Amino acid sequence: MKRKAVMTILSATLCTAALVGCKGKTDNGTSAAPAKKGGQVVAEVNGDAITTEDFKKELENLPPYLKPMADTPEGKKELLDTMVVRELILQQARKDNLDKSPEVAAKLEELKKRVVVEAFLKKKVEEQVKISDEELKKFYDENKDKFKSGDQVRASHILMRSEKEAQDVQKELKAGGSFEELAKKHSVDSAAAKGGDLGWFSKGSMVPEFEKVVFGLKEGETSGIVKTKFGYHIIKLTGKRPAGTRSFEEVKEQIKAALLPNKQQEVFQKLKEDIKKDAKVSVKEDVLKGLGGAAAETKPAAGTESTEKK
Repeated sequence: MKRKAVMTILSATLCTAALVGCKGKTDNGTSAAPAKKGGQVVAEVNGDAITTEDFKKELENLPPYLKPMADTPEGKKELLDTMVVRELILQQARKDNLDKSPEVAAKLEELKKRVVVEAFLKKKVEEQVKISDEELKKFYDENKDKFKSGDQVRASHILMRSEKEAQDVQKELKAGGSFEELAKKHSVDSAAAKGGDLGWFSKGSMVPEFEKVVFGLKEGETSGIVKTKFGYHIIKLTGKRPAGTRSFEEVKEQIKAALLPNKQQEVFQKLKEDIKKDAKVSVKEDVLKGLGGAAAETKPAAGTESTEKK
């Protein structure tokens, strides 16, 4: 099914990312002996291979809402074409020796530092952040009022831009197509990657046209085409539960997600303190005060220096 507008968005997003990344080349810009890469060769660009593993990594780096689009035949072609164009640009840039410019080298070094720091922090935080079931249960018991809700439903949907697309998908569903797979393939909503699953929600969470239909469905029932300001939906009701206080098991992951940021911050703060404890840090106060604007371009003054052993 042709989706010109969607593919234009995908193409623009891919082009934005196309200037990132590089591969090993010789000084004259030609391909160096390639490192062993997994997967089959999808395309060759002046002798340089693009493999299925390269393609999968590129797909993983896309924003969630674009992944279903890139998984269509048109999307795959668009993604591969972008990878080919990027490789051609990189090859030409290397021929022009741009990879050897001081500016590029400085930016690469800065990027390398950031990536290493982020990897270190991620590793340490993941190792040290622990939230026990006891902590989660304690929070639940102390905040039960927060987990009261009215009638709730759980639903999945397939969102399309045009009525014609919705009609075509509806035909596929009637022919026995999987709702989840069709959502992944055709939906332009961010929930597409999860098969269209919207999770549990109460009245007042969705636009009126959508809500009126979904709360009128029977569990397991699929709606007709529903038009809202977002486009054309096909909705499937996957669960219903009455008003009341949600059980601990139902909200356990929700509580964990709520407590996680504070836990991560606590670990990060302690990590900062520990890492500075035995470091000798020297700060030139007058230079620091002079930073910013035109002051940053002035010659450094022979000022005071404060040294502290953290």
